[in-house]
Amino acid sequence: MELPTKFLCLVGLLVLLSITNVESAGECGKSTTPDNEAIKLAPCATAAQDEKAAVSQSCCAQVKKFGQNPACLCAVLLSDTAKAAGVNPEIAITIPKRCNFADRPVGYKCGPYTLP
Repeated sequence: MELPTKFLCLVGLLVLLSITNVESAGECGKSTTPDNEAIKLAPCATAAQDEKAAVSQSCCAQVKKFGQNPACLCAVLLSDTAKAAGVNPEIAITIPKRCNFADRPVGYKCGPYTLP
């Protein structure tokens, strides 16, 4: 029951950001923001809160897209939207490893965290 509430909060925040039309050239490009991109990680909600939770294929697929740009991946995982959804950044940064990505950005500094 808690997950749908968090998801609705994410959607609400996304709508609010869309209404304000925030546009800037940031880590994820100039047509989007990390907060807007964070909504795409909804399939990762459980895996980003519990390091023992299984990581779904849909979560791995989304993280793989972000993994092409480690700066964007970090910005998304540390975004206000992710925090509002209850994402634990220390656990979330382990998702690329838990998805068994051979080409993950090992050692990349993600704020105060380092990607394993």
